[in-house]
Amino acid sequence: MKKRILVTGGAGFLGSHLCERLLKEGHEVICVDNFFTGNKQNVFHLLKNPYFEIIRHDVCFPLYLEVDEIYNLACPASPIHYQHDPVQTVKTSVHGAINMLGLAKRLNIKIFQASTSEVYGDPAVHPQKESYFGNVNPIGIRSCYDESKRCAETLFFDYNRQFSIPIKVARIFNTYGPRMHPNDGRVVSNFIVQALKEEDLTVYGDGTQTRSFCYVDDLIDGFILFMNSDLNLLGPINLGNPVEFTMIELAEMVLKMTKSKKSKITFKDLPQDDPKQRKPDITQAKNHLNWNPKIKLEEGLEKTIKYFKNLL
Repeated sequence: MKKRILVTGGAGFLGSHLCERLLKEGHEVICVDNFFTGNKQNVFHLLKNPYFEIIRHDVCFPLYLEVDEIYNLACPASPIHYQHDPVQTVKTSVHGAINMLGLAKRLNIKIFQASTSEVYGDPAVHPQKESYFGNVNPIGIRSCYDESKRCAETLFFDYNRQFSIPIKVARIFNTYGPRMHPNDGRVVSNFIVQALKEEDLTVYGDGTQTRSFCYVDDLIDGFILFMNSDLNLLGPINLGNPVEFTMIELAEMVLKMTKSKKSKITFKDLPQDDPKQRKPDITQAKNHLNWNPKIKLEEGLEKTIKYFKNLL
């Protein structure tokens, strides 16, 4: 059945891939973005599709549309971007959630929240299960993002309990792929851009901290499976790749795959509140959605390196 679907943050890295997939599945898509971190180039190729439209709008302000479903992805998601204007980051997550939930309430429709593994903070539990409440510094430099995303989850569950709004809350772990912003400060794009420019790869801390990397196509599969799942399945559900890599391993893999001749690995101090470990427990996603990431890191990196080569 053809639906009219609203995607906030639709010109961002994840949003643009989601818009593309929903159009391929035969839906009508309204992409809403204020282009603070989103990029028109990400969705330029979709403009010729008559079932796609873009609205420049900030979700901090109410939006009046008639749609069948909402995916709420609006919020800067990399430390460089969300720390650039921390107050606006909090507003986007919290006011944005209130406005989109208000729209879902008026229309009595299902709404998806792109939450984050950052709700776990610097975890004292490994791997992270959805039942873990997290270890977040509420006054640190990262808390504008961590705490506002936690607050957005609170709002989603309260709207569900108080107004019976059908919700889906996904906690997204590190994701990478084409259309990442080259200057977003995330480790995969950082390493690839540095290696392609024959610059040294910057590792923060001693490089033993770990992350798990999910390729964007796998993540979008998870979004759609979750959105179309049983209405009683509200989440939160972890979506990410449970295969863990140290920063040193990732750096060495990027150097090898880009065939960089001059780049070497250099070390800098670890930023405040930077998590030492990140690895999702995806038992719920496997059991309830039959979802498991398929794309291995080497395969995903190959596609991402190709994208950045063309971009640079």
